[in-house]
Amino acid sequence: MTYIIADNQYITRAGLLFLLQQQSEVTQLVIANNKQELIQQLRHHPEAAIILDYTLFDTSTADELLVIASRYDQVRWLLFSDELTSSFLRQIIYSSERFSIVMKEENETEINRALAALNGGDRYLSPQVVHQIEGEQPQSQEEKPQPLTKSECAILKEIALGKSTKEIANEKNLSFHTINSHRKNIFRKLKVNNAQEAVRQAIKSGIIELMEYYI
Repeated sequence: MTYIIADNQYITRAGLLFLLQQQSEVTQLVIANNKQELIQQLRHHPEAAIILDYTLFDTSTADELLVIASRYDQVRWLLFSDELTSSFLRQIIYSSERFSIVMKEENETEINRALAALNGGDRYLSPQVVHQIEGEQPQSQEEKPQPLTKSECAILKEIALGKSTKEIANEKNLSFHTINSHRKNIFRKLKVNNAQEAVRQAIKSGIIELMEYYI
């Protein structure tokens, strides 16, 4: 079986490669650093298994991800991310049986269970994911996002300009880890899963001005 690792973090890719190489069903491992590379690989491997970090990949919405999945209907997916909103999880889980989900913070046993299920063609939802979707009610459309700090607002404006985490860190003379932590906090407070959603929510809430950014 061909596996496509769609994750732009080196350390995550290295860890996944190590775990996957221990599985006898793996015949080929391919890396995709962005959506364009992922689509190219899917054309060559239309029956692959994909491990995707949705939060750091350049897919803008759950709908876009589901459209890609519908075009390649033999592909199986494992979403492997730091944090995903309950609304996103519900949309993905209820829309397609081909998505398994496990969080990066979970232990090795859970991650290996998810990989084994992916190998066997079964869906796997980790206990943390199940608890999240069953333990929370859908967010009210009227609920306002949590306020961002001054530093988070400044970083969100840089994200809106299309700058990567590494570029922002270099310009602000801060570590990649610091900017990445701010990024995660921004997503959590705005209840979104990626940069495009964060910018749209920030504009909608008045955190940043629409005229400054052509989103």
